[in-house]
Amino acid sequence: MHQFTIEPLLGANMDVAGFNIAFTNSALWMLITAVVLWVFMLGGMKRELVPGRWQMTVETFTGFIDDMLEANVGKEGRKYVPYIFSLFMFILFANLLGLLPLGIVGLHPFTFTSHFTVTGVLAILSFSIVLIVGFWKHGFHFFSLFVPHGTPLPMIPIIFPIELISFLVRPFSLGLRLFVAMMAGHVLLEVLSSFVIDGWNAGAGFGLLVGVPSFLLMIGICALELLVAAIQAYVFALLSSLYINDAENLH
Repeated sequence: MHQFTIEPLLGANMDVAGFNIAFTNSALWMLITAVVLWVFMLGGMKRELVPGRWQMTVETFTGFIDDMLEANVGKEGRKYVPYIFSLFMFILFANLLGLLPLGIVGLHPFTFTSHFTVTGVLAILSFSIVLIVGFWKHGFHFFSLFVPHGTPLPMIPIIFPIELISFLVRPFSLGLRLFVAMMAGHVLLEVLSSFVIDGWNAGAGFGLLVGVPSFLLMIGICALELLVAAIQAYVFALLSSLYINDAENLH
């Protein structure tokens, strides 16, 4: 589990109000992800009459998010494109950068989306937008979200707390899903790599019997992890847009 350990890089003894504010490996890779995202967008905002591949890639991702919001929220969803796009791309790049095989040159990438503290904050951010938009646009009528249309009056005291609890659990489930998926994949790769190393260290026989199948399985798992990295970013963005739809339209 050492790959998930948060280690201070600068200011290990810096405390503010009893909280350590050291610059950690997690913060470093968040910064790297933000820079990569900034460079990605900078290269795709040339607005050439005949767009190049880079510009086409950025426009494709932007159009993808725009279509998703229009399908789930409606025309009102267009104003959320910058947020959902940034959220999607930030998570996607974070997941992909954490899978880079930089260990062969002595640099070990840190997948900060494998920490619930990070995914939880991202989930709370989306949940906060839902609450702010919901109460700003609908006032106390926002509570009607917890009483489905057509609910019989005697059932309201039962349905309302169930719907309310389900609503409040959303940020927890949203952050937990991403955290578990990324952490499980990295743990599995670590276990398989230990089989490869230990198998060959035990001799050629164990290497052929255990090491080779484990290495081949690692290749397949790596390909699967690339898919999971994209799917988890999409699911996070999709669920965030669905929750925003509840705030906008009270469905």
